[in-house]
Amino acid sequence: MSGSETLNPSGAKRVRSAQTAGAQAQQNLLRAAAELFYREGVRTVGVDAVVERAGVNKMSLYRQFSSKDELVMAYLEQKDEQFFGYVEKSFAKYPGEPARQLQQYFDDLAVRASIDDYRGCPFVNVSVEFPDTAHPARQFVFRNKQRLMARLTELTTAAGADDPTALANALGLLIEGVYAASQTYGPGCGPILAAPKVAAQLIAAACRQRGAA
Repeated sequence: MSGSETLNPSGAKRVRSAQTAGAQAQQNLLRAAAELFYREGVRTVGVDAVVERAGVNKMSLYRQFSSKDELVMAYLEQKDEQFFGYVEKSFAKYPGEPARQLQQYFDDLAVRASIDDYRGCPFVNVSVEFPDTAHPARQFVFRNKQRLMARLTELTTAAGADDPTALANALGLLIEGVYAASQTYGPGCGPILAAPKVAAQLIAAACRQRGAA
């Protein structure tokens, strides 16, 4: 066995260890950023606070993310995945029943928006903090909302709404109202608890012709 062959295993181990350490640092940084950005705001929280919460040094942050903006985008991607996980989990409770799927989403949203530390929609929060509509963070928010609206329209169409787009828009407005009410009236407030009933009325009115048939 040559000398170079005897060194390979330990060298590979060092590479794997470095990769593992880097992945763990990235995970810790994203977790810390998610907690701080959501609770206190993206603009308010500096990288020093993130690295302190993550338990790493600033050099580790810049090895994983070239800038705070890149960290913000990674945070939004993580929140986007989490958000649509909530959406599809609600819909999955009633497969093949689009009207009931829509209703279930509002039932679940009202529960989620009633948690004491609920801070509303992270995408709405970010859009308020970045007034420049050309900023990548704002563009990400637009894409998130467009994707949600497309999913709502898909279900309102399947539910047989007389005007699927109009119903999807109305439900979209109601969703945004829940987000706002959670911060102005407070989590678990009357307007939030009323949202599922209002959604049911909107869905029933838009789909009444199909129900009568």
